[in-house]
Amino acid sequence: MANEKKLVKAITARDEDFAQWYTDVVREAELCDYSSVKGCLNYLPNGYAIWENIQKDLDARFKETGVENVSLPMLIPESLLEKEGDHIEGFAPEVAWVTHGGMERLQERLCIRPTSETLFCDLWSKMVRSHRDLPKVWNQWNSVLRWEKTTRPFLRSREFLWQEGHTIHATYEEAEQRTLTMLKVYQDFIRDSLAIPFVSGRKAENEKFAGAQDTYTVEALMHDGKALQSATSHFFGNGFPDAFNIKYIDKNNQPHSVYETSWGLSTRIIGAIIMVHGDDDGLVLPPRIAPVQTRVIPIAQHKEGVLEKADELLAALKAAGYRAKIDDSEKSPGWKFSEQEILGIPTRIEIGPKDIEKNQVVVVRRDTREKIVVSIDEITTKLGEILETIQKDMYEKAKAFLNSHIDTAVTMDEMVEKFKANRGFVKACWCGDEECEGEIKYATGGASTRCLIEDEEMISDTCIFCGKPAKHMAYWGKSY
Repeated sequence: MANEKKLVKAITARDEDFAQWYTDVVREAELCDYSSVKGCLNYLPNGYAIWENIQKDLDARFKETGVENVSLPMLIPESLLEKEGDHIEGFAPEVAWVTHGGMERLQERLCIRPTSETLFCDLWSKMVRSHRDLPKVWNQWNSVLRWEKTTRPFLRSREFLWQEGHTIHATYEEAEQRTLTMLKVYQDFIRDSLAIPFVSGRKAENEKFAGAQDTYTVEALMHDGKALQSATSHFFGNGFPDAFNIKYIDKNNQPHSVYETSWGLSTRIIGAIIMVHGDDDGLVLPPRIAPVQTRVIPIAQHKEGVLEKADELLAALKAAGYRAKIDDSEKSPGWKFSEQEILGIPTRIEIGPKDIEKNQVVVVRRDTREKIVVSIDEITTKLGEILETIQKDMYEKAKAFLNSHIDTAVTMDEMVEKFKANRGFVKACWCGDEECEGEIKYATGGASTRCLIEDEEMISDTCIFCGKPAKHMAYWGKSY
């Protein structure tokens, strides 16, 4: 059986070459592939199905907080993009432009949206007049285009899928609260549905989204010790709205500015799932987000009654609400087991002649390979318990890895040595000077501030690099 397994896959060991392992998993699990448009992906059924479940789960969470979905154009006139100075400066290097319509040159260039703040503000400037028109709490599921120089499946591509939420509010406090509310939505989703632990907090000034007053981030730690920015929530204040002259009249007939937020999560979260949970045999998907939660595999299916019983089992599982499929192909059991493991399906259910005689099945966990004998009469109940145990265990395993890869440093020598000896995050204090961060990044071989730590006592009074009074303590780490 071990030899048969090797025939179905070619996955490099994670600790041998992590980058190649990642590419191998994406390829062997048939999640996506590069298209003929350089830097753009074809999302294949296995990969897109994960995104559909992410979208379904997250969209429901959004709507519980009052979010409404909309759809705005993918093209932005150049004059709109230029209205907010910091925004256009931040995105200019990544913008792709449409210059012709058919055979005619356009009078004004149109940019293919890298993000949609300007489109939303343009629309709201025409819609909002009274306090009765507020708030606007909108989101759209779409793709955006950013002309990245270096691309990698899910982690960085020129066109990618995401959701972008945009809201405007009558008061600073209401907008700030919405920013934090959406951050918590992301935190709950990433922890509870994806079984991914994280550190989270406010971004440093130079790490903020272009045009934002504050940016909050969720930073997950990959198996190779690099951080992956997994979701962000931005408080814009009234910079964008004022640039677009969005005003409302209050109850006393007085004009006021509005306050804006924006928040997003993209398909790079699929990369996080792969790198946090995957192993040398392929994907390991959390049950709550897995497109298929169990695969029924008939053993000795040529024997009388086996396929019929397997089909009965599949029907019962589906009727009970499980996302279940059957592999009744003519491949050997070893091949079927290996394919199920590559795809990361959380469980497989083996059923053969001897199992039928004993009125049982064998449930095999993808994460631990543990085999659990279950009565056929109890499988629709027991499978749910097993899946919830897998979900919990996957989170606890990832959490233990994260906790064991968070260190502290109070001197540069200490910080450099800890980044050499270990992978992950290092807590260190910093004066807030961008030049100091640049020097720290150079000395450590690429570590930057991932987010500021504002709910813990400072471990030092001075900046780890320059010795001046420290303004912040931060998680430092190398990132994707």
